[in-house]
Amino acid sequence: MSAPVELHERIRIAREEAGLTQGQLAKLLDVSRPTVSEIEAGRRKVSAGELGKMADLFSVSTEWLLGRDDSAGMSQDLLLAARHLEKLSADDLGRVLELLRKVKGNPE
Repeated sequence: MSAPVELHERIRIAREEAGLTQGQLAKLLDVSRPTVSEIEAGRRKVSAGELGKMADLFSVSTEWLLGRDDSAGMSQDLLLAARHLEKLSADDLGRVLELLRKVKGNPE
């Protein structure tokens, strides 16, 4: 079983998946870029207001960011994966789906 992903790690993952730089996120949160860096390093706490705003900006739930809800986490993980998949070419997407079928045991 893998270690749980911490809040600061989820924030970084979600920010990157949203296609935002630390500077862009800082501007949206009305904080400095070093503040975002400190948050993502786990050296600065996140206020409830900041958490809610980040969840909205990243289109994820606060429960996912906090790592509290496994079912929410699964759906949020799938949403993040879907963002990657939509960037693939049709051929590459076909290869990914083929691999998933093999892993699942459905050779169709």
